[in-house]
Amino acid sequence: MPAASPDAVQSSASETNAPLRILHQAIRQVYRGDDRSIDLLLTAFLAGGHVLLEDIPGVGKTTLGKTLAAAIGGQLRRLQCTPDLMPADITGLSIYHEHDHAFVFHPGPIFCDVLLADELNRTPARTQSALLEAMSEGQVTVDGESRPLADCFFCIATQNPHDHVGTYPLPESQKDRFLLCFTLGYPERERERELLANDGSEGDLDRLQAVMDLDVARQMRSRARSVAVSDTVRDYILDLVAATRSSPAVVTGASPRSAIGLQRACQAYALITGRDFVVPDDVQQLAAPALAHRIRPKVGQEADEIIAAAIAAVAVPR
Repeated sequence: MPAASPDAVQSSASETNAPLRILHQAIRQVYRGDDRSIDLLLTAFLAGGHVLLEDIPGVGKTTLGKTLAAAIGGQLRRLQCTPDLMPADITGLSIYHEHDHAFVFHPGPIFCDVLLADELNRTPARTQSALLEAMSEGQVTVDGESRPLADCFFCIATQNPHDHVGTYPLPESQKDRFLLCFTLGYPERERERELLANDGSEGDLDRLQAVMDLDVARQMRSRARSVAVSDTVRDYILDLVAATRSSPAVVTGASPRSAIGLQRACQAYALITGRDFVVPDDVQQLAAPALAHRIRPKVGQEADEIIAAAIAAVAVPR
């Protein structure tokens, strides 16, 4: 049987990602930021990871999360993080019902498809840690009983810059649970003009209809895991990770879990762009959002610059 031509393979991959193009366009109709932010959000979602959005208030972090949930027809729960928020306010708790003479579990907001944890760094470390098990294992343990979360559970956490009053820096163990971390920045002038013309994005969000159901989303996640990663590209990932560990500008380099996360992100990103294989450019595009928040720079050093230096120093496979 003759091998499929490169054009046929590319056409098949393009058909596979058609639902993702539709999803991207639906989000773009509401969120007026750049396309890269949408791609990164979808990359983390398809890879089964979670996202930490770091930026100043008012650039669309909450809008982006709400739009994704609406576009996939998922249940959105918003968690407004405050200094007095307790772990049980996230996971839920058991309350004794006198009529039934039994404790009945009342689930918290984490039992949803998309959890929007707004201003996560306004809560103390104890409350932040309530998300650790959920983000890494897809379950929470309350009163000694493990309770599974939704199959497509996806956490989008936002945080303001650390120099803002009333914030608590996220511990390294918490930051490591996020597959990608990135900023949104300001929108382009024309996109911001659209925002002004529509008096914000609330009307567009109210009119947005789901363009992908959760069953299709699960299928897309499964396909992302099957995207091919060659040994050459895999070695490239390992070389970049190793470069962060040997850099004189870091205290702690990227962990093995970081390498796994970067590979999964690259697979999802390749699927979004219509390919069934990962190329070195995917690794370069995602290295900073996948690794920068997982390394510990020395005082006075910037994580993004360390990753950029690693990319420049490591030979790109041919």
